[in-house]
Amino acid sequence: MFRTHSIHRKPVFYGNSRLNRFDSPDGSYGVLYAGRDPFCAFIETFARAAGTRIITTTELEKKALAEIKPNRPLKLVDLTQSGTLTRMGADATVFGGEHETAQQWSKALHDCWPDSDGLLYPSRLDPPRHALAVFSDRAPSFRELSRQSWYAPGPQRRLLAEVIEHYALELIETRFVVPRKPAARARPYDLFERE
Repeated sequence: MFRTHSIHRKPVFYGNSRLNRFDSPDGSYGVLYAGRDPFCAFIETFARAAGTRIITTTELEKKALAEIKPNRPLKLVDLTQSGTLTRMGADATVFGGEHETAQQWSKALHDCWPDSDGLLYPSRLDPPRHALAVFSDRAPSFRELSRQSWYAPGPQRRLLAEVIEHYALELIETRFVVPRKPAARARPYDLFERE
């Protein structure tokens, strides 16, 4: 599982604000949101609003990508399979419509399947990719395998370039560093120099 989160916080966090898609409508459990791959973790965080095409380096520096692994296999209600929504009496508004509707479904599925750890569902912005909503009252513990700023150099920067190209996003540099003069061209400062 991959999770985009604030760089100053731990990656495992169960929100209970009732502001996110599958949050408990009555606050009876928290929800951890993650993606099955880094692309999903990126797009679900940085492009929450459809049509968002601009990402800034300041945003990227504030967020980390973490890979986390549960200490046992998760049991998830799989909403990605053909026929699942029809059998439930639902449609794609569960992951693409109003949050209040999705929260009611979250509570119903949480209560109907007490052995499930959460939900597996299509990403609203990239449906072939899958996201997870893990319930706090049933989840196993997680181990952090890696964590790095989305704007870190090296392999992470290459992954970022792939993600930006895949989604045809625009990256805006929001902080500029003035290059220093090479040491050979710099003039030593003379404390005793006078005009």
